[in-house]
Amino acid sequence: MGFSTGQFLLPNQLSTGGFSGIATIIYYLFNFDMGISTILLNLPCFIIAFTKIGKKFVFKAIAGTVLLAFFLTIFENLGPLTTDRFLACIYGGIFMGLGTAFVLRASASTGGSDLIMNIVRYFKPTVRSSTVIGMIDFIIVVINVLFFRTIEIGLYSAIAIFVMGKIIDAFFEGINFAKMMFIVSDKHREIADIISKEIGRGVTALYGKGMYTKTDKIVLLCVTSRGEVARIREIIETIDPNVFLIISNAREVFGKGFKQYKVVKKQDTK
Repeated sequence: MGFSTGQFLLPNQLSTGGFSGIATIIYYLFNFDMGISTILLNLPCFIIAFTKIGKKFVFKAIAGTVLLAFFLTIFENLGPLTTDRFLACIYGGIFMGLGTAFVLRASASTGGSDLIMNIVRYFKPTVRSSTVIGMIDFIIVVINVLFFRTIEIGLYSAIAIFVMGKIIDAFFEGINFAKMMFIVSDKHREIADIISKEIGRGVTALYGKGMYTKTDKIVLLCVTSRGEVARIREIIETIDPNVFLIISNAREVFGKGFKQYKVVKKQDTK
């Protein structure tokens, strides 16, 4: 996150929201160290979170914020890798997404939007996290646009935020997602047999009812890799040209032929 901000976002006046967006304005207004600004901006949130949320989370947030401030200070003094705003928003978003994903995986925080979100949810548990973070980031990006007086900053920042979100999704959901196929055909037995024998994929029969025709149906469910979809589709359409086929993404699949469950051994606390 420090590398992303110091090498790409800050030199090009871009922001992905959070307190780093406000710290960017302070940097250009007073030439004040961005790392120290980030810590100072988070102090009131640390105090509220310490009294309301709990010590463990706050200590993690303080550690994350101090480390972020440390690396921000290092990277902002090295000089930018690029002054092309388009390249900066793309690569800044990528590295910011990776850094944020690592922090979230550790159930930690670097302050800013996610810390405010946790405080808001303490008082209003029904509020959606994405709504809170989205509103905060939107407001901060708008402030950046007004301060620097150019709409391009907002447009490029929006691209960076979009890229960051996609990288976080890819980190948690993976990029090698599977495909899920729903097959409705009167020749379901033949289709299931040939998929099992030629492709080596399991097929599950689901019992359904056509509400228009009022007839009972067998719906085949088959989860497969992306590379096998074309072959399975060719087989199905050869057997039944009138087949009704739905293909969708399956983000995570656990079991034989896919990801295996990780068995977590419980430690003996006696």
